[in-house]
Amino acid sequence: MTEKKHGLVLEGGAMRGLYTVGVIDVLMKYGITFPAAVGVSAGVAFGCNYKSLQPGRALRYNLRYGANPHFKGWRSWLKTGDLYGADFCYKQIPEVYDPFDTAAFARNPMDFWCVATDVETAQPVYHKLKDGKRLDARWIRASSSIPVFARPVQIGSHRYWDGGVSDSIPFRFMERIGYRQNVVILTQPRGYHKEPSRVQPVVDRLLKQYPAVVDRLHRRSFEYNEALAQIAAEEARGEAFVFRPSQDISVSALEHDRETLLGVYQVGVKDAEARIADLKDFLKK
Repeated sequence: MTEKKHGLVLEGGAMRGLYTVGVIDVLMKYGITFPAAVGVSAGVAFGCNYKSLQPGRALRYNLRYGANPHFKGWRSWLKTGDLYGADFCYKQIPEVYDPFDTAAFARNPMDFWCVATDVETAQPVYHKLKDGKRLDARWIRASSSIPVFARPVQIGSHRYWDGGVSDSIPFRFMERIGYRQNVVILTQPRGYHKEPSRVQPVVDRLLKQYPAVVDRLHRRSFEYNEALAQIAAEEARGEAFVFRPSQDISVSALEHDRETLLGVYQVGVKDAEARIADLKDFLKK
């Protein structure tokens, strides 16, 4: 592949992902496209609407169904093992309540990859989505399934969990496949530093049958902070263009207050609108 092609990298972050939605909705407004993108967890669950050219959709269904116990909540977790209801999120919403445009997704020539973590090896698996239909939805669900708060997702002979366990910000993956100057949408503000989880001893006990995943979770804060440092260095050299929340968007993964969720989205819109001219200049390189 030729070098210096532009790719798009979408971090996860549960409901902080509505910041990403705000940014990509602005990208669609200005007709900004990429030959390839990669998303993790909420980054792919919400970001897939960028490939299907459906601005507003991710915000709409989160506002409409955010308080629905079938969508997310402890009741869903206790009943099914999934904090985010698998059937409601990955079947009922995209097929019935707020249809996902699989035809537009398939027509769009942009390659869109998602990242999941193999349960047995704790290694990242990068899967290129194809048509936005049920198998793709299963990969998106796998990428978004947080250990302890979701069941592993079986695809073929393997089981998968959240891609954030093994590659929270997969910008190096984009470089490996030939995209040397990338736009990265983060969901934490500048200066953020991930600390080791205070509940890790509890997680260790709950996941003792998955030793590779436990080991990876112990390393996650270090790997995440290392990725942030590498991205900042590339940004300083002009090799990356990075969107970060310009103000606090702390929000619970189970947040259902419409105004709070809308506020996260609006920060993304504001940040993208403020920097759209700079982004266009970057993409000319």
